[in-house]
Amino acid sequence: MISARGRAMVLPAATVLIGGAGLAAVWFADPTSDAGFPLPPCPVKWLFGLDCPGCGCARMIYSLLHADLLPALQYNALALLFIPFFAWSWTGWALGRWRGREVRTWENWRWSPLAALVLLGIWSVVRNLPFAPFTSLYV
Repeated sequence: MISARGRAMVLPAATVLIGGAGLAAVWFADPTSDAGFPLPPCPVKWLFGLDCPGCGCARMIYSLLHADLLPALQYNALALLFIPFFAWSWTGWALGRWRGREVRTWENWRWSPLAALVLLGIWSVVRNLPFAPFTSLYV
C-alpha cells in the first residue's frame, strides 16, 4: 500500500517523466534546422506573423540541451531567464506536496503576477519592433 506521502508525490513524479519525454523529443527533433522533425508552428506566428513571448522556446531548449548558450539566448532570452524561476516554482510545489504544507516561492510575492505580465507584454512588443537592434530578436 502506498503511503499518503507517496500518493502526494505521484504528480511531481509524473511531471518529471512527461517533462523528460518532452526534452527528449526536442533533443531528437532539432527544431533549429529544416531537416529536423517538423514541430507544429506557433499559432500566433502562423496567424498574425508576429513572435509571441514563447516563440523560439523549442529552439532555445534544444540549444541549451546541446550546451549552446549564445544561440539559446538569441532564440528566446526572456524564457531563458525565466528557467530558474520555473525550476524554483516546481521545486517549491514538489517540496510542499512532500511536506504536506505550502512552500512559498516567487509567485506568492505580492507583485509577481503583475510584474510577470508586464514583462511578457514588454517582451512581446520589443521583439516585434521592425528596426535595429530589435530585428535581431526575430525567430
